[in-house]
Amino acid sequence: MRTLTIKQNDAGQRLDKFLSKAVKALPKSLMYKCIRTKKIKVNRKRTEISYILQEGDTVEMFVAEEFFADTAVEESFMKLTPHLNIVYEDDNILLADKQPGLIVHSDDSEEINTLISHIKAYLYRKGEYKPDEEQSFAPALCNRIDRNTGGIVIAAKNAEALRIMNEKIKNDELSKFYLTAVHGSMPKKSDTLHGYLKKDAADNMVDIITAPRPGYKEIITKYRVIEEKRDLSLLEVELVTGRTHQIRAHLSSIGHPLLGDGKYGVNRDDKKRGYKFQALYAYRLEFHFKTSGGALDYLNGKSFCADKEKIWFLKEFN
Repeated sequence: MRTLTIKQNDAGQRLDKFLSKAVKALPKSLMYKCIRTKKIKVNRKRTEISYILQEGDTVEMFVAEEFFADTAVEESFMKLTPHLNIVYEDDNILLADKQPGLIVHSDDSEEINTLISHIKAYLYRKGEYKPDEEQSFAPALCNRIDRNTGGIVIAAKNAEALRIMNEKIKNDELSKFYLTAVHGSMPKKSDTLHGYLKKDAADNMVDIITAPRPGYKEIITKYRVIEEKRDLSLLEVELVTGRTHQIRAHLSSIGHPLLGDGKYGVNRDDKKRGYKFQALYAYRLEFHFKTSGGALDYLNGKSFCADKEKIWFLKEFN
């Protein structure tokens, strides 16, 4: 029998969600069966799968010892020398300015050199993240940005901050503003674009149409022209909806592909000018909570901006 005591970062989640993280070797089907047959209890009592754990609860597990075998290996981030551009940091969150070319999470092409690995390494070295003391939590990203797009990414340092921030993002209580350089002169100095988007996962491309159709999701993109120079326009873009490749595809669909974007435009000449990434940067973030932000309420009304010196395509307009 094993007893797990619920810590601060474990509390507030369903029993089954906690167990799937804390005892990874335990198959889900067996876990559900053990809960139903009282081989897994909370506070020595029969419980439900959906029970929300509280700090100080005890989870008693009468399951085979093999599922608790010590399979711990040194996390790859522990040997990583962190390199971060930190826009803002407090006890709950960290805002990192991700540079183009860096992926946020591991994929088939890269496992170690990722934004979340650098954040974990940074917090580990500071002593704020101690993986051997955590049962179900690790610092996590609340939003993500494409590999070749730069800008601000939010990381939560604890479980409560992660839950609150995810809820605020889901309820559209954050505003994200981008800077982008596009080809051509915009038809209006400012506008709100409406359309419908469908993602083709196989090609990692999206299609934009102007009228509703089954399988397509509505998109809304606001833009404001900041400056025009030669054949380029510098725009500030606000995402009202946040779909895959929304800015790149939406602006290209009206005849204004992003500078350096070979996926939704032709970037042969852009490459000759030295642009290997699309000219897109998530440069500003605003918090405007509609309801209480709990432990993060102090962020309400605040705005954070990336260092414009790091936005490489602004040189076209200086």
